[in-house]
Amino acid sequence: MTATLVAEDLRRAYGETVALDGVSLSVGEGEVFALVGPNGAGKTTLVRALTGTTDAEGSVEVFGTAPADVDPERIGLLPQDFDPPERLTARELIDYFGGLYDDARDTESVLADVGLADDADTWYENLSGGQRRRTCVGTALVNDPDLLFLDEPTTGIDPAGRRALWELLEGLADGGTTIVLTTHYMEEAHRLADRVGLLADGRLVAVDDPDALVDEYGGDPRLVVETDATPSELDLSKTVGVDQRVEGGDGTLTVYGIEPQDIGEVVDALDAAGASYESLTWTDPDLEDVYLELTGAADTDAATDRTGGRDSLTATVQGRGDHGDREDREDHEDHDRVEGQR
Repeated sequence: MTATLVAEDLRRAYGETVALDGVSLSVGEGEVFALVGPNGAGKTTLVRALTGTTDAEGSVEVFGTAPADVDPERIGLLPQDFDPPERLTARELIDYFGGLYDDARDTESVLADVGLADDADTWYENLSGGQRRRTCVGTALVNDPDLLFLDEPTTGIDPAGRRALWELLEGLADGGTTIVLTTHYMEEAHRLADRVGLLADGRLVAVDDPDALVDEYGGDPRLVVETDATPSELDLSKTVGVDQRVEGGDGTLTVYGIEPQDIGEVVDALDAAGASYESLTWTDPDLEDVYLELTGAADTDAATDRTGGRDSLTATVQGRGDHGDREDREDHEDHDRVEGQR
């Protein structure tokens, strides 16, 4: 696969804060590469370094040359925080950014692609948060780029709109567009990305396709039981296929290494212990488990989404008697800086 983007040993610090600490990566033509990681991990700084909108030690090549030397028509960029003029309509904004290129896409087709055909004449300030974000995505697509950078593209977009944009991005990738995106939505990364890079403390701690990451770092499937029973009360010694590792706390028991066909054995063990329970939820490991394992802690500011796993099952049972910094402040400059190169 031909490499569209190659970065070697990228380093960037803001004072004493290290944003990038020796990041190297290569993204192939037509590949979707997703960056995930806690707020402050360096994702936005990395995107800016890759697009040449911030200085960093190390080297970056895009289409075999420095980012600043690439024909701007070949690159699209949507920063995390991009606020266009509010007294322009969605149509006028797409028209404006399309006017910066010699061979821009038709405005109406872009509006249709991002789901704004019916709201094209609404002022930006009167659009909903999700509609605003879709308008911004449209400004990054209007030049039909060969390489597209999207920093948190679907933040604030409702689930239906998010899935529509996923289909659009999948179509672009199928057509040969290379896409680099950052996201906090694990389902988004799992569905879209050919490979996922997990960034923590300015370092890429793992890069692989989503299923391979889950297999290596996701851990065992588990059954979470909402109950006041303690691990010592649950005897699984006769349960086939369960490794008998049980953890408890905060009104739940978690049984690790269990497959769906063995859930009945756990129910029998609960009944034998005289334990009441409200629900049982079986979960296959997913990218969020990988994220937590490799980053070391939950990111309370991240909008992580557990629905990216390969399977899940929830059962509710009636009880039985008693039984994100400086990076963000600079984001809005990136789109304008790239456009200024036109």
